[in-house]
Amino acid sequence: MTIHVGIDVGGTFTDAVAVSSAGSVRGKALSTADVTGGIFGALEVLQQRLGMSNDEFFAQVDRFVLGNTIVTNAIDQLKFAKVGLLTTRGFKDTLRIARSARGEERDPHDLAPYPSVVERRHTAEISERVDAQGTQVVPVDLTEVKEALADLVENQGIEAIAVCFLWSFRNSAHEKAVGDLIRSSYPDLPFTLSSELTPVYREYERMVTTVLDAAVKPLVADHFEHLEQRLCEAGLRVAPQIMQVHGGFLSVRETSRAPINMFNSGPVGGVAGARLLGKRIGRERILTADMGGTSLDAAAIIDGELRILPRAQIGEFPTSLTAVDIESIGAGGGSLGWVDERGLLRVGPHSAGSRPGPVCYGRGGTEPTTTDAALVMGLINPDYYLGGTMSLDAELTKQEMARLAEPLDLSVEAAAHGMYRLATHQMANAVRKITINRGHDPREFTMVNFGGAMGLFAASVAQEVGLEEIVVPANAAVFSAWGLMHADAVYTEVRTAPWTFDQPAEQLEAAFNDLEAGAGAWFESEGIPEDSRELIREADMKFAGQIFEVTSRFPNQPITEVLKEHLRTQFVRDYEAEFGTGTAWTESEILLINCRIRALGKSDTAGLGGNDVVTIPQETSQYQREIINPADGKPITVTVYRGFAAAREASGPCILEEIDTTVFVPEGTTASMNDKGDVIVSLPSTRHDRRA
Repeated sequence: MTIHVGIDVGGTFTDAVAVSSAGSVRGKALSTADVTGGIFGALEVLQQRLGMSNDEFFAQVDRFVLGNTIVTNAIDQLKFAKVGLLTTRGFKDTLRIARSARGEERDPHDLAPYPSVVERRHTAEISERVDAQGTQVVPVDLTEVKEALADLVENQGIEAIAVCFLWSFRNSAHEKAVGDLIRSSYPDLPFTLSSELTPVYREYERMVTTVLDAAVKPLVADHFEHLEQRLCEAGLRVAPQIMQVHGGFLSVRETSRAPINMFNSGPVGGVAGARLLGKRIGRERILTADMGGTSLDAAAIIDGELRILPRAQIGEFPTSLTAVDIESIGAGGGSLGWVDERGLLRVGPHSAGSRPGPVCYGRGGTEPTTTDAALVMGLINPDYYLGGTMSLDAELTKQEMARLAEPLDLSVEAAAHGMYRLATHQMANAVRKITINRGHDPREFTMVNFGGAMGLFAASVAQEVGLEEIVVPANAAVFSAWGLMHADAVYTEVRTAPWTFDQPAEQLEAAFNDLEAGAGAWFESEGIPEDSRELIREADMKFAGQIFEVTSRFPNQPITEVLKEHLRTQFVRDYEAEFGTGTAWTESEILLINCRIRALGKSDTAGLGGNDVVTIPQETSQYQREIINPADGKPITVTVYRGFAAAREASGPCILEEIDTTVFVPEGTTASMNDKGDVIVSLPSTRHDRRA
């Protein structure tokens, strides 16, 4: 028997899924500070449900895909290695100047700069210069580099080095010479060259990306060494595959070269799974809402395609990474409720994590979380959490909620309802950001909701945004882990190659051919079969005079004069899809800035039943329970369906109670279950006939 395993490490729980020809199982375990402990805890649950010993299980694992939070947590919390920066003389303050020191809302009074990743005293200026055409103007002074490295490493305790020289993406010789010097002088010192990681223009974004990658390299190296050792000792025979920010996975070897690409790797697995689910249920426009322990991650799938950003936001930092467009906010099951200095109730972004976790877990938590609020409202059954394998302390939760409610002059139930509504508003705003703010009508989308807690909030969020349909997958609680197994191996390489449509195509074709050669070498090194390979050409283009670009897909064929006109038309279409009909400045010259190759090694788990949902047998029953209505905060009595498969259809208000997730169905909506076990909730239409 062959087993495929997908694991998603979250802030509170580590989720695991195993699929094989004999069936599928899923499991959860509390995450641990060292990450590895939570992974093995979830694997033990899989082994128990498969009825296998540790040796039997690992002997049959043929694929092991991991979505990891180590890079995400390090950047979000600004806890990483002490990094030094080598940059061109005169550009020491690029990170501090940034693109103006304004906050996200462009508030003129909010002038705080971006968080500092490199202290100014840890930045060394190097005498070297290459011009915009890539011609050497000042040769790199390697003696100066050697002295700077000695000071940074031996005197200031630097643990990693980032190298980002001006115009190095046009001529990388200086950076490569510095890289060779670092290898010979400090063989064990991790370093990142911007010309290897992200050879594209925009000095600030390129420098941020390079510095963040160098800063997390020591953490990732230690983590992978420990994880691989534990997995090897356990008997794993295959190399782990790591999910990347661009929507596919790479080997540990490739990931270690550029660990910054692990950012948001878990949530990306959920988006990949939602794409597959959309194909299964016949929906091409999907919003994903993944509520974990620490955050809510939202993304859009349009016409069956993941939305890919050429300049991803990593935490608080704008970067030059190519990434799946995911909007993350601090609204998870462990998000803390608190009272601000104005005496107003707030929720998040801080989280209780897995330790101490929500108050109801009884692990030392004293600050109420959104999970605690749902428990107080009666939305969660304290005796059936995780199918009754984990009991919740309802009385302790009410006591701590009372402490939060007292300064607000609210009852315990009203405070809990207030937390629920605030979290709902925050999640609705995240959905608006990836739809309305991107030029899309949210009412045209189906929202796929996953994460163990999202079913409690999904319908309320949908009602606030105006959605007409939501889907809670049968394996919602471990959906990201399930999606990881269906992701493709993906290799992405980008290069700045300025080009206009009146220039010969040979120059651009040569740039694409060079990138494709690198992709071909990657295919061979990863052992990807010929019939599983796919190459995608893309380009970042803009109208002359504009600042930022829009990405268009190119046909994978030589660029001819006829194809030029097709590409011009395609760019206008993509531009207006982003900014609205009629917004394209068709009289303007079109500038191509970056060309990009995405190489895909197609994944196929269908033969193992990998496209089937992962179900857990459970008892079925129904009973009445009093809850606080999320809509208005008033007490109501609802029917609770435990094991909804027995009912198949129900009208709200009601609660669907599964082993590892709970779904609230509001009044005026209907819930039904398809043959795969997915719950589809239909909401009243908010559309209006404009002719009326």
